[in-house]
This record gives sequence, C-alpha cells and structure tokens, in this order.
Amino acid sequence: MAKRGRPPKATLTPPDGPALFKRDENGLLENVDYIFNDDGSVDWRAMIGEEHLFPNKSWFEARGKDAPSSSNGLKDYQLLIKLSGIKELARLRGFRDVSYTINRCDSNHVTVTCKIEFCPNYETNGEAVSFQDMANATLDNTSNFATKFLETIACNRAFVRCVRNFLNVHIVGDDEIDKSGSAPITAQANSNVITPHGILEQKFEDFNGLKDFLRELWQQKLYRNESVKEWVGFEDIPPKEARILLKLAKSAAE
Repeated sequence: MAKRGRPPKATLTPPDGPALFKRDENGLLENVDYIFNDDGSVDWRAMIGEEHLFPNKSWFEARGKDAPSSSNGLKDYQLLIKLSGIKELARLRGFRDVSYTINRCDSNHVTVTCKIEFCPNYETNGEAVSFQDMANATLDNTSNFATKFLETIACNRAFVRCVRNFLNVHIVGDDEIDKSGSAPITAQANSNVITPHGILEQKFEDFNGLKDFLRELWQQKLYRNESVKEWVGFEDIPPKEARILLKLAKSAAE
C-alpha cells in the first residue's frame, strides 16, 4: 500500500523560484509530498494528479459500455494519461538530458527513439541512469492533422513511453493511442498476434478457455492473482501477467 512521505514545507511568499526546485540528499524535491511503496521506492503512479487522467473511451466502446465522465474509481487499464502528466512526472523525477534519434523517416512512417538521462536519486544508488524507448507514427495509426506531423507525434510517443516505462507507470499515454480508426484489418491482426495478449488469445481461442486454465492454476497453487476477477477480456491482462501465463501454459503443454 502506498504511504505518504514527509509533509511539504511551507510555501514561500512570494515564491522563491530556486527553492521550489531544490533537491535533498535523496534526490527528491524538498517542497513535494512524495508517496512511497511498501518497498521504499516512490509510487510514481500515485504522484499523477487527477487533472492529467481521463477515461479511455476506446476501452469502454470496445465492450459496449458508456465511458464515464470522470476518472474516479477506474483501473489503470481503463485510463489514459495526458502528455502534461508525463511531463510533470519527468520534472518530479528529475532529468539531465533528453535526446531523440530518428530511426526511420519516410513520408508515411516515422520511428523515433527517445533517450533520457535521469538525475541521481536514492532509487538508483545515487547514480544517474539513462533509459530509452521507441515509438512510431504512421498514416495508419494517426488521423486528421496528426498525419501532417508524423515526426512530432513519434517524438511525443517515444517520450511518453520512455518516462512511464522507466517509472513503472502502467497507464497508456494519450499520445500512444491509435486514433485513426481506419487501420487495415490485416495490419491490426498482425500487430495483435505478436503482443502477449495476442499470443494468449491465439493459444486459448476464447477467453473462457483461458478462465478454465486460470481455475486450474489456482487449484494447483501455481498462479493466484486477485485481479483476475476484473479481467473480462484478453486486453485487460497486464503485459507482465500475460507473459507469466504464457510460460505456465508452455510448461503445462510439455
């Protein structure tokens, strides 16, 4: 369970700019009230303000449900995070440098790698750490005006993925969502198969088959996860859990 850290220091009046960005010996901003996990690490997910989150309309539409008007009470996989929320997390964590590498730049497909050098803090034993991630923007996964700015969209997506994956935030960024609504069926099918969810779906054919397998694992005490009751489809399974289940399925077949 996440726990609150030290209380924030009194706000200076008028605000003293440099003081607001001062970090302590642990690499944490002195004027911020951090939230911690039981293992002592910062719960970066809990540090995201509600103003940066909103319901993932596509998730609800795919299940024939009306999207709620508020993000209150929703699970991470039912939410999207705005680019502003990712920028805020990066500021809280602290970084020294952000660089981009264009891996591919065609008229209809741009792929970019974002590399961020994060400042030292107690979570990294006082060492600076570099982390990178990749994203693309194509005519098949963008729409409207975005098709004219593929380089910018790809950079934003790569930045979002880099920050949230480094900080273990499992809410998909709004910039990562395919808003085209017109991607070729063959392309959608191929991309689905190579994901952990797609491989699970291909192996079990339908979700009921997977649920039967989960019951067997529970009875054998090989896999027990209280979140299973919230899964109503393959896409609800977190990637990490999907990989675990794939390994268990492979072992059961041997």
